[in-house]
Amino acid sequence: MQKFQKILFWSGAFILFLGFVYLLRDVLLPFVAGIALAFFLDPVATRLQRRIRSRTMAVVVVFSVFALFCLITLLIVFPIVQRQMSLFINNVPVYVSLLWGKIEPYMDELKKMFPKQTADLRQTVVGHLSGAAKMVLKTVGGVLSGSMALLNLLSLVIITPIVAFYLLRDWTHFCGTIRGLLPRNEAPTIRSLLRQINDILSGFIRGQATVCLCLSAYYAITLSLTGLDLGLLIGLCIGAVSFIPYVGSTLGFLLSVGLAAVQFDDYGRLIAVVVVFLCGQMLEGNVLTPKLVGEKVNLHPVWVMFSLLAGASLFGFLGVLIAVPVAAVIGVLVRFFIARYKESDIYLGTA
Repeated sequence: MQKFQKILFWSGAFILFLGFVYLLRDVLLPFVAGIALAFFLDPVATRLQRRIRSRTMAVVVVFSVFALFCLITLLIVFPIVQRQMSLFINNVPVYVSLLWGKIEPYMDELKKMFPKQTADLRQTVVGHLSGAAKMVLKTVGGVLSGSMALLNLLSLVIITPIVAFYLLRDWTHFCGTIRGLLPRNEAPTIRSLLRQINDILSGFIRGQATVCLCLSAYYAITLSLTGLDLGLLIGLCIGAVSFIPYVGSTLGFLLSVGLAAVQFDDYGRLIAVVVVFLCGQMLEGNVLTPKLVGEKVNLHPVWVMFSLLAGASLFGFLGVLIAVPVAAVIGVLVRFFIARYKESDIYLGTA
């Protein structure tokens, strides 16, 4: 009876937590982002605290350095990205003409086979491309001008740093408070599970964030050196999406090769773009991920992709932020219950 009450209590608490997150999903984003930022910076602040003997001063120094790094990066990258976007938009008609010049010989054959259907094909294609571009720009403009989108953006910029600062300053106090609320009988087991969850989260989040930064720098620099228009922007986007296994590199490869095929007349630069991605995959798979993330994380790529897609479907961008932590918690709990099951009389057949 007591075990049933415990199961009922923890199940009810978990359901209430999910309901709380779902109901407040529109306002939780800056707070979840602040928690993630504090979790990311806590090891550095803890090491610095041991040297200067003041948690507040350590947090101020770490937070100031981090904010300065983000500001300098933004001031350097934003003008370059803006210039590349302007250049790309101005060159869209040129790209369309180049693309048409490459496929026109094949269209001549189609015209011979289907003269009526292909008579005004060029005008039709250009019209559809223009309509699609206008629709995309209108959609993006609507999203960016929406009140909730502006509110979320402002809250991320203003509230997230404040939440992260205070959480980082009081991180030890919060952890001690949570430990003090654990049920006495189950406290050792819960602390063991929390340590496993912390190891997985620290290994994945901090390691994967470092991998994303390294890949962003690699692809942005190498694609720019090949002369690819939007090379810097594409490289940064590949790194930013690299926390989703295989998605960032695959989309980046298709976009880069497609743009290179239109932009370059010779195959040498196209091959250079392909070589960039081959070297990037070897760098990520053989050096960065094993060294920075490691295999101790125990989060299968398929499980990570499923959790990210499920989180995005249920809670939007907030779901993307909490997907990996929730997947880590579920993975630890599933392994714990499997171990308990194998020790039980049901599995051993002694019941």
